[in-house]
Amino acid sequence: MNRKTENHHEIGLSRGAERTSLLTALIMTTVIMVLEFVGGWLSNSIALMSDAGHMLTDALALALSFFAILFASRPATARKTYGYYRLEILAALLNGVLLTIIAMGIFYESYERMVSPRLINVPLLVAIASIGFVANAIALAILSKRRENLNIRGAFFHVLGDTLSSIGVIIGGGIIALTGWQKIDPIIGMIIGTVIVYGSIRLIKESVDILLEAIPSGIELMDVSDAIESIEGIKEVHDLHVWCITTGMVALSGHIVVRKESFNRCDQILNTARRTLRDKFQIEHVTIQIESEDYGRCEGIC
Repeated sequence: MNRKTENHHEIGLSRGAERTSLLTALIMTTVIMVLEFVGGWLSNSIALMSDAGHMLTDALALALSFFAILFASRPATARKTYGYYRLEILAALLNGVLLTIIAMGIFYESYERMVSPRLINVPLLVAIASIGFVANAIALAILSKRRENLNIRGAFFHVLGDTLSSIGVIIGGGIIALTGWQKIDPIIGMIIGTVIVYGSIRLIKESVDILLEAIPSGIELMDVSDAIESIEGIKEVHDLHVWCITTGMVALSGHIVVRKESFNRCDQILNTARRTLRDKFQIEHVTIQIESEDYGRCEGIC
C-alpha cells in the first residue's frame, strides 16, 4: 500500500469514527430534547420548552452534519473528482449560520424575560436541567475527540451551547430558589448567547476560508515557496497555490523551474519536493509542473 493510499485509508477510518461520534451525540440530544419538552409541559415551564426547541434545532444540525460526513465518504466520480468532501464544509457553514440564528433568538427571549420575568417551577426545572447537563457533557466529551474536523466542530459548538444552557438553567434555578430574583435567568441567557455567537463566527470564517480556497491556518505561502526553492537544482517557484479540500486534506499546485544543469534529475527533484512538502507541511496532495529555464522562450510564448 503506497503512502497516498494509506492517507485515504486513514481518512476513511477517521470518517467512520466521526460518524459514530455524531450519531451518538444525535441520539442523546434527541432523547434530552423530548425529556425537556415533556418536563416543560408538565411543569408549565416556558424556559424548559424553549430550551427543548433550541435542542430541536441542534438535533437537526447534528443530523445534517452526520449525513454530510456520510455522503463525504462516497467515492469520487468522473464529474466529482474530489468526491463529496466539500459537503462537510457546506454543512459546517450552515451550522454556523444556524448557531447565529439561535443566539439571536436567545438574545430576544432574554430581553423579553428581562421586561416580563416569568415564574418557574424550580425543583422540576433544576432536576431536568441536571439530567440534560450530564447527557450533554457526555456528548461533548465524545465530540471533543474529533474537533479537528470542521463539520464536527460545528456540531461540538451546538452541543456546547446546550451544555452551557443546562448550566445556566441550573445556576439560575438555584439563585431564584434562594433569592427569588427572576431576572437572573435572562442574564444567564445573554451570556450563553454571547458564547454561541463567538463560536459561530469562528466556524463561519473557517468554512468560508475553505470554500474560497484560502491558504490553511498554520501554513505560510512564503515558507512553502522558500522550502521548495531551497532544494538543490530548483531555480524558482511560481503560480504556487495551497488550499484545503476539506478538513485535514491539504492540496498544493505550482510550477518549478529547474536549472539547466539539473534538468536530467527531474524525477529526483520532484520526489524531493514532494517529500519536503509532506514532512514540513503535511501536504500530501501535490501537483507540480516542471519547467526548464528556457521554457518561457519556447515557440514564441514569451
